[in-house]
Amino acid sequence: MLSYLKDIFETVVTIFEGLSITFSHLVRRPMTIQYPDRIGRPVQETLPKRYRGHLEVDMEICTNCKACERECPITCIAITDSEEPDKKRWMTQFDIDLAKCMYCGICSEVCPTGSIRHSQEFAMARHFVLDSPVAPFKPAKGGETDTELAKKVETGKEFMDLFAQPEK
Repeated sequence: MLSYLKDIFETVVTIFEGLSITFSHLVRRPMTIQYPDRIGRPVQETLPKRYRGHLEVDMEICTNCKACERECPITCIAITDSEEPDKKRWMTQFDIDLAKCMYCGICSEVCPTGSIRHSQEFAMARHFVLDSPVAPFKPAKGGETDTELAKKVETGKEFMDLFAQPEK
């Protein structure tokens, strides 16, 4: 009988010990940050420049060389050309399966123009849909004269230079 009462006493003591820890958290300030409503600045601003978010492709400077498709270790990039009898290469499909992508960055490293790169986005669903065939970008020999395309090419080169440098 004495051991029975001792067990009951131990049970009550351990319950109060556990509840004391639980109730102490009720009066503490919460540690959880409510995402994305109550943070001081956007999360994208807090990420490092070399962050590997979703892949984005600038179709205007893509040369259709398919280096990204060949080098992708898990084949999540699919590029299809038109098979026209006039022998011009037109890109009819450029798909990236983001569910398969492991964000290794190999595709962006081998791109000669920097048209495929990682963005700072991480919490969104995207897909690439081509409404009509896209002609591949042909780099000008003396530099790009179209200012809009020149900005995009320069952005691609900056991205390539950033990833070529070792991280400090």
